[in-house]
Amino acid sequence: MISNLLNLKNDFPIFKKEDVVYLDTASTSQKPQCVIDTITEFYSKYNSNVHRGLYPWAEKATSNYENARTKIANFINTSSQNLIFTKGTTESINFVSQSWGDSNVSKRSNIVVSEMEHHSNIVPWQILAQKTGAELRYIPISNSGELILDNIDSIIDQNTKIVSIIHQSNVFGTINSIGDIIDIAHSKGSVVLVDAAQSIAHQKIDVQDLNCDFLVFSGHKILGPTGVGCLYIKEDLLHNLEPYQTGGQMINQVYKDKSTWNDIPFRFEAGTPNISGVLGLSSAIDYINEIGLEKIKLHNKALTEYCLKELENIKDIDIYGHKNNAGPVISFNIKDVHSYDLAQLLAQQNIFIRAGHHCAQPIMNKLNIQSSNRLSLYIYNDFDDVNRLIAGIEKSVQIVS
Repeated sequence: MISNLLNLKNDFPIFKKEDVVYLDTASTSQKPQCVIDTITEFYSKYNSNVHRGLYPWAEKATSNYENARTKIANFINTSSQNLIFTKGTTESINFVSQSWGDSNVSKRSNIVVSEMEHHSNIVPWQILAQKTGAELRYIPISNSGELILDNIDSIIDQNTKIVSIIHQSNVFGTINSIGDIIDIAHSKGSVVLVDAAQSIAHQKIDVQDLNCDFLVFSGHKILGPTGVGCLYIKEDLLHNLEPYQTGGQMINQVYKDKSTWNDIPFRFEAGTPNISGVLGLSSAIDYINEIGLEKIKLHNKALTEYCLKELENIKDIDIYGHKNNAGPVISFNIKDVHSYDLAQLLAQQNIFIRAGHHCAQPIMNKLNIQSSNRLSLYIYNDFDDVNRLIAGIEKSVQIVS
């Protein structure tokens, strides 16, 4: 079969230990050997804190840590000063909703999200709206998993302070035309946060070209470790933000009655950071760059198209989304087969998918379902994985019917 598929499974040691079909990358990606080696090297050869010590281990740790910041910033085409390390996408959104939101949102304001959002991009804005009295508005979605933009000019208006929008849906795989939304939002005087948690590993993201005000993503979605994420902040907003957390490292001078803050970006990174996580993410970026995002995109496209074609042959299956532009995430249900039952039966065959509401209950309500199955494909998957999935689904359906 002629395809654009990569052959990278051997780069991931977890697949050498057990013959598993892993189809849950939208939840977290597996880690290549180079990422694991980078983390191991840090802890075994120069484990020390950063920005503090003057001995060789500490100097090497600090140098590698800040070089990693520069590398990751370059990956999205920004400067290291504009990149803040967090625990992940969720903390990054909470950072913006509190540090920026508390100073800019009032009772006369409105906040705009979409019905497509992950809970992490809904709940912080709900809390901000409740705290300030602002209105929380939703861009509606269709049953085919696409944003309905017919009334966007009335949803985003002169009182909209921020639009916080997902780039690629973690349920439908839909890739939103966020450039158009950013243009509309800016024309009304509002800022835009882009949730790139699902898209960052699959396509090139250039924050200068995108012209977003904030961009957030998690390291563990892009082959890096858990517990580390990134927050990009546009230059004209950066210097007007108050610290999100306070404590060690983010200070300049501490007196009994007051304190002053460190330089940017350090003033936004209180306490000892996830040093090994940042180094591991830097190694993951090296690995991604070596392969090339265009090759990754072609691989994902070929695999997703094949998977969709095979899934459509299964009797009584409902596939959600994928009417137009979508990434390698496919959600579905099969009539009279509960999603949890199917996921468990597949797991018994060493085929791992996700079942549940996918931290997106408004989508489940929109589709009038309680849960769905979700599979997500990436560079360590191949046609054989898809074939085993299809055979596994057919066997599972026979068991429960």
